[in-house]
Amino acid sequence: MKIVAVTACPTGIAHTYMAAEQLEKTARQLGHQIKVETQGAMGIENELSAVDIQGADLAIFAADIAVQNRERFADLKIVEVAVQDAIKNPAALFSRLAE
Repeated sequence: MKIVAVTACPTGIAHTYMAAEQLEKTARQLGHQIKVETQGAMGIENELSAVDIQGADLAIFAADIAVQNRERFADLKIVEVAVQDAIKNPAALFSRLAE
């Protein structure tokens, strides 16, 4: 499965990046392709391109704040979770994706 994801937390420092790392690690372990954009104190990093988004099967928003430029994902199924869910139990999140 091809997945795009956005991680974002209110301060946008540690938890944003921890969630991104966990999503990338778990996706690889499960055989998925994933690209993760982070939205935090440094602004938008690793910004997903229109091609990335169009080629994806779904999007994960692991965010405790509003995702910037959310309209880019209008044509995708979006699974939304808290940042802590992506950090603490990414396997449970990925098991929900097939639903």
